[in-house]
Amino acid sequence: MTDYRLLNTVNSPEDLKNIPERLLPELAGQLRDFLVKNVSNTGGHLASNLGVVELTIALHRVFNAPGDKIIFDVGHQCYVHKIVTGRRESFKHLREMEGLSGYPKTSESEYDAFNTGHSGTSVSAALGMARAREIKRTNEAIVAVIGDGALTGGIAFEALNDAGQSKLPIIIVLNDNNMSISRNVGAMNRYLNSMRTSLRYQNFKKDLVSFLDRFSSLGKSMSRFLERFKNRIKYFLLPNVLFEELGFTYLGPIDGHDIRLLQRVLDQAKNIMRPVIVHVKTKKGKGYKPAEENPEKFHGVGEFDPSTGILHKEGRKRMNSDIFGDALVQLAKDDELIAAITAAMPEGTGLMPFAEKFRTRFFDVGIAEQHAVTMAAGMAASGMKPVVAIYSSFLQRAYDQIIHDVCLQNLHVIFAVDRAGLVGRDGETHQGAYDIAYLSHMPNMTVYSPASLAELKSMLKQALQLGCPAAIRYNRGLLPESVSDRPLEYGKWDVIKPLGLFTVVVTGRLVETVIGLDTDTGIVNARFVKPVDCELLENMKQKCKAVLVIEDGVITGGLGSVIAQRLSPSRIRVECMGLPDRPVPQGSIAEQDEYCGLSKEHIHRRIKEISENL
Repeated sequence: MTDYRLLNTVNSPEDLKNIPERLLPELAGQLRDFLVKNVSNTGGHLASNLGVVELTIALHRVFNAPGDKIIFDVGHQCYVHKIVTGRRESFKHLREMEGLSGYPKTSESEYDAFNTGHSGTSVSAALGMARAREIKRTNEAIVAVIGDGALTGGIAFEALNDAGQSKLPIIIVLNDNNMSISRNVGAMNRYLNSMRTSLRYQNFKKDLVSFLDRFSSLGKSMSRFLERFKNRIKYFLLPNVLFEELGFTYLGPIDGHDIRLLQRVLDQAKNIMRPVIVHVKTKKGKGYKPAEENPEKFHGVGEFDPSTGILHKEGRKRMNSDIFGDALVQLAKDDELIAAITAAMPEGTGLMPFAEKFRTRFFDVGIAEQHAVTMAAGMAASGMKPVVAIYSSFLQRAYDQIIHDVCLQNLHVIFAVDRAGLVGRDGETHQGAYDIAYLSHMPNMTVYSPASLAELKSMLKQALQLGCPAAIRYNRGLLPESVSDRPLEYGKWDVIKPLGLFTVVVTGRLVETVIGLDTDTGIVNARFVKPVDCELLENMKQKCKAVLVIEDGVITGGLGSVIAQRLSPSRIRVECMGLPDRPVPQGSIAEQDEYCGLSKEHIHRRIKEISENL
C-alpha cells in the first residue's frame, strides 16, 4: 500500500506552502500515484492531470487562492487542484451522481474561480475578472491556465488580442503538451513547436542583454539604437513574436516539471504589472508509462488495472459513432464530393477510418467549431458535400454559423450531431440537451433522429442526397439494429403501433424503451424532428384524445412543444417528457434518466396514469 504520509498533510494551499521545497518532488510522485489509483476505479481524465502535477503545485505555492483567481481552461486538468484544495477524500466519488465533479465548479468550492467545460474560455473570463478588479480597486492576481490545443479556438485569439492591448496585470499560463484530445493540428501547433526549440535564443538573449546593458550610459540615441538592434535580433531568432506583438511579456518556454523553476518564473510573472504569457512545456501522462505512451487513450478513460494500464472493459464496444463512420466510408467510395470535417475529435466521432481511406477529403480543423461550420459552408457553396461530425454540446458553439452561413444560404452541409441527449459522467457542460431546440427553428434545416442503426445509415444516405442543410442526432452508446422494417420516407414518422385514443410519440434512443413496455397505447417513432409529419398529426386530431411526447432533449422548445402547437386547435391533451429546464448533473446515463424522469419505470408509470385518466 502506497504511503501518502506527505500528501495526507495537504488539505489546503496553506498546507502546501508549508512543505519544504526539497520534499516537493516526493509530493508530486504521491499525487501521481493517487491519481492513477483513484481514476483506475472511477474513470476520468487521467493523462492531462498527470501532466500538470508540478505546475499545479507551483501555482498554489506562488499564488494565494481563493483570493487570487486561478482559472483552468476546459477544466479536465483540475484534479490536482481539487486534491490540494481540500477535496482529496471526495475522489472516491469522482464524476458520480452527487459526487465530485470532473471539472471546476464554483458551487463545489470557493477555490474554483469559474465553471469550465468547453475549450478556450479561460482568457476571456480572466480578462473579465481583471477589468472588474480595476473597477473595484482590488489587487488579487488573476491567472488563466490554457492548453496549446485550446489556442486553435477563435475565442482564445479574440481574448488574447483584447487582453494584450488592455495592459492590465493578467497572467496566462500556456500549458504546452502538444496534445488536446487527439494530436494537435494547424499553424498554431507548428508555431509552438518552433518556440519549443528556441531555447538557444533564451541563452543568447541573456548574454545580449547583459552586453547591451554595459552601454546604457551612452545616451538616449544610442539606447534607442541598441533597443532597435535588440528587437531585430529578436525577430530574426525568436518565434515568440506573436505574443509580444499582442502586448504580452513572454516568459519561456520552461520545463513544466521543474517545480523550483516554475515557482521562480511564476513569481516573476506575478510582479510584472502588465499582461504576461508563461509558456510551460509539459508531458501529458507524465509519470505513468501507459499514459505517456498512449495519451489519447488515457485522456478520458474508464476503469482500468493501474498495474498494467489495461482497461477492465478492454475491447471497447462499438458505438453509434463507429456505425456512422463506417457508413460514411461506404458512401464516400461512390461519391468523390463527400468530405468529412471534425474539430479535434476524429477518434471520438468515428472518422478515423474515413481519414485513413480518404486523406485528401478529411479535415481536422482543431478545436474550432465555428470555423469548421463556415468552412463546410464554403465547401458546399463550391459543390462539395461536407459532413461535419461534432458532439452536440460542442456544436452549440457554432450556432450563429449554422444559421447564418449554412441555413440562410440553404447550403448542403450535413451535421453528424454525436453525443446527443444525455452523455453521462462528464456532466452538465457536456450534455447534448439542446440540439433539438436550437436546430429545429433554423430555416431550411432537416433534423433526423434515428431510433436504430438501420435508420442512422438510411438517414445519412438520404441527407447526402437532399441538397439542403441536414442534421442527424444520435446518442452516446449503441442503438438497436432495427425497430421497424418500414423504409425511411422523407418527413414521415413510423407508426409502430396503430394510433389509439392515447398515443405515445417518441424519438431517438427512447423508442426502444417505449417499444419494450407492455402497453396498449399507439406508438409513433418520430424519425424526423423537423419536418414533423403533418399528415399524421392531422390523423391524430381525428383519432386521439391524449398524446404523450417523449424526447431526450429539453422540453422547452423541443419536439413536444412543436407537436402541442400543431395540435393546439383540437381538444387533444398533449403532455411531454424530456429533460428539465435545469442543468442535468453528472452520473451514469441510467442515473440521469432517473433524475429526468425518463427511466423505463417512470415512462411506464406516466403512460399508465394518463391511460387511467382518459
